Amino acid sequence: MLKSTFTPILSIITTKPTSPKSSKTFTRAFSQSLPTVRNNVSHSPTTTTATTPHNKLPPVSAYVHLPFCRKRCHYCDFPIVALGSSSPPAPEEDPRILNYTQLICREIEATKLDCHPIRPLETVFFGGGTPSLVPPGLVSDIVEALRLKFGVCLDAEMSMEMDPGTFDAEKLKGLMELGVNRVSLGVQAFQEEILRDCGRAHGVKEIYEAIEIVKSCGVENWSVDLISSLPHQTPEMWEESLRLVIEAQPTHVSVYDLQVEQGTKFGVLYTAGEFPLPSETQSADLYRMASTTLSNAGYNHYEISSYCKVGFECKHNLTYWENKPFYAFGLGSASYVGGVRFSRPRKMKDYMGYVQSLETELVDCCCKELNNPVDAKGDMAMDVVMLSLRTARGLDLKSFRNAFGDSFVASLCKAYRPYVETGHVVCLDEQRRPVAADEFSSLLSSSSSSKDDGIIEERLAFIRLSDPDGFLLSNELITVAFQAIAP
Repeated sequence: MLKSTFTPILSIITTKPTSPKSSKTFTRAFSQSLPTVRNNVSHSPTTTTATTPHNKLPPVSAYVHLPFCRKRCHYCDFPIVALGSSSPPAPEEDPRILNYTQLICREIEATKLDCHPIRPLETVFFGGGTPSLVPPGLVSDIVEALRLKFGVCLDAEMSMEMDPGTFDAEKLKGLMELGVNRVSLGVQAFQEEILRDCGRAHGVKEIYEAIEIVKSCGVENWSVDLISSLPHQTPEMWEESLRLVIEAQPTHVSVYDLQVEQGTKFGVLYTAGEFPLPSETQSADLYRMASTTLSNAGYNHYEISSYCKVGFECKHNLTYWENKPFYAFGLGSASYVGGVRFSRPRKMKDYMGYVQSLETELVDCCCKELNNPVDAKGDMAMDVVMLSLRTARGLDLKSFRNAFGDSFVASLCKAYRPYVETGHVVCLDEQRRPVAADEFSSLLSSSSSSKDDGIIEERLAFIRLSDPDGFLLSNELITVAFQAIAP
């Protein structure tokens, strides 16, 4: 069953077999951090290394974590700073926001660049938290720090997560002047009672006001976030939320399935699969409803949790799914630079210490090497499989074979044979035409009898999970892949 934790990537695969340390860490870090990039954050400071052709590429994407929220939602376990609502100072005067943005700028400035060439940034993503609580003047400082350090392309995709009730037209226009050209609107639901039970700081009225502001300001590229499997959420409510999102006509929709996390209010009140939460079967039905409804409305289901109109994929998130390097700055954020995956501390005091150490060159997240020996080839193969199978494009077998060898491709195909027969895994040729299950079985048999793995690769070009049933089994199917690659 798919559980995305409101982030662009897999939930922890509890049945995963023993595998190299870095791959375990990668799964954990991404499960907590990446899908809206609703948070590119990790639950614990971790570092992993690996070798891949992408390591030779300089990052052209940057994630910036702005952790401020009015209050903590009942499902949230991300590293945030709750500002409260009792007579707060104006955002531009709040020392917590001012001091933090200065800290972010210090981290950017202290980042070493001597371990790779520099290319201007093509995507920037401000995630949180609720980044729209930060005044444009302070966001400007961060953007300027990025420009001075790396450069930013004139046509860069610059995304910002924004919650209803936290911005007006003046603020949005100010952000647009800085280069923000993509808005990710945290709606989550269109029912007052659901929003209230989730501890959201906004109501339905603020949702419609926010949508109107985004449209009136001329933001063409904007997304809406929805959460399914919430307490007391009925199929009728979910259908209504999907219908109202379609009527709003965003160019992108992200749909996340609730993950009940320990340490949250929901973690205290509820148990997954038990009323008032839906059962796994009911959650699967909600996922299928979203896939069918949004697809029928002209949205491409291009990633497990993501739908878009033609040409409006989130370019920043594609960096993750394509396993490309990226910078990250801020509390709890996770970067991938120089072949190293590194997660910053989740607590503010520890993060401040990290920035100070970065400035004095006591740490270096770009070129840091581990003393622990790791199976780099198998490790990276698992990373590529896990990320690729989240997407509608799937795993490119030719590229995978060139990077990791014929044996990995053959092992993967053999492991997926029963799932091709059930329709959960789909094989495609070079023109992305489906290869029938019986032909796939025949190819495997011929390959086995002749001991020639090339027979498979001559006919098959891609492997992907079917939509929606294969996506719903993504954890199990990726575990199968891990077992095949690193038994």
